[in-house]
Amino acid sequence: MNSAKLKIDDKEFELPVIEGSEGEKAIDISRLRNDTGYITSDTGYKSTGSTRSAITFLDGENGILRYRGYPIEQLAEKSTFLEVAYLLIYGELPTSKELEDFTSGISRHTLIHEDMKKFYEGYPAKAHPMGILASMISALSTFYPDAQKADLTPDEVDVTVKRLIAKSATIAAWSFKKSQGHPIMYPQNRLSYCANFLHMMFALPTEEYEVNETVEKALDTLLILHADHEQNCSASTVRMAGSSHASLYAAISSGVCALWGPLHGGANQEVIEMLEQIRQNGGDVKKMVEKAKDKKSGFRLMGFGHRVYKNFDPRAKIIKKACDDVLEEFGIDDPLLDIAKSLEEVAVSDDYFLERKLYPNVDFYSGILYRAIGIPTEMFTVMFALGRLPGWIAQWKEMRDNNEPISRPRQLYVGHTERDYVSLDKR
Repeated sequence: MNSAKLKIDDKEFELPVIEGSEGEKAIDISRLRNDTGYITSDTGYKSTGSTRSAITFLDGENGILRYRGYPIEQLAEKSTFLEVAYLLIYGELPTSKELEDFTSGISRHTLIHEDMKKFYEGYPAKAHPMGILASMISALSTFYPDAQKADLTPDEVDVTVKRLIAKSATIAAWSFKKSQGHPIMYPQNRLSYCANFLHMMFALPTEEYEVNETVEKALDTLLILHADHEQNCSASTVRMAGSSHASLYAAISSGVCALWGPLHGGANQEVIEMLEQIRQNGGDVKKMVEKAKDKKSGFRLMGFGHRVYKNFDPRAKIIKKACDDVLEEFGIDDPLLDIAKSLEEVAVSDDYFLERKLYPNVDFYSGILYRAIGIPTEMFTVMFALGRLPGWIAQWKEMRDNNEPISRPRQLYVGHTERDYVSLDKR
């Protein structure tokens, strides 16, 4: 079948059927309004393909996630975050020389302009790190005005990409230091991307800081797992903002803001808040599980199941191992982590969870891992943003390379029909 038929009253219209490389089929309605005068209604775009993308393939029914064709399991085991970033942005795994140039190019751009330090001084002491991250990324465009050109050359795009990946880590770490009232730590370009970030987060001028290799590897793995996830809310936001030919900085800032919402990037934070709630209620996991089964109780278990993955989250098994490695390395004594382990044991054996496929997902384990590393709850979504950065960049770049038109969704107007203005004295 290469077309679908639509019948409206006594007229019949033929709509092309297109197929993706993995066999997914779609009805092309791009000319529907021109040909019929009708539009489709799809609140939230749940059944609408907004673009044709070659970046990420996701099959929620079978628990498959691939970046540019490579299974997430292989990339998490064998690759590094910056290598995956190159793959997503440029389409192929880099050669040794390409990876060396990409990595060194990022290392050369880790410093942010000294004038930007003044911005941190203006934020309230309790400013949320996501608000700082979004505004500071947007502010980068004022320091690099050439990046706002609509006709950037490939070389100009490349340097903007490297600047953004490099400086976002510095901005994020400094936002944490701001919240703690600690002096900022400048980047150490001799370190790897993740080791450098951990140094800027946790080092102090008064003592020597040594990056733990297990933590560094766990963080690198987690960033890989978060690097892209198809046309989600924030990725679609980046593409929509970029479709107006907004700069990469502006488009990514919009993605950060979209990710900030609790329905998108805040799930791992909600896991920790749930564990804290269980602790405050006595720490009885079985009691809280039974409460979660009662829909009238209002209590929900966060970090279980997934709106896309219907059987299992392929990222969860990978991050569980990284999480276990960190917990074993440090032998952490934390009541919340003890509750999390007990909750995990119940979830993987209780028929209620098994029948409904409510498995621990990547948010469950990432929240535990961040806490074990020492990253505070308010920084969780920032960590998500750092991981998702290469995917957002890839989405922006693909949209530009494909010369996609400016996004302009339609609507069904359901307000008042025409009416006359009523003067104030007659209302």
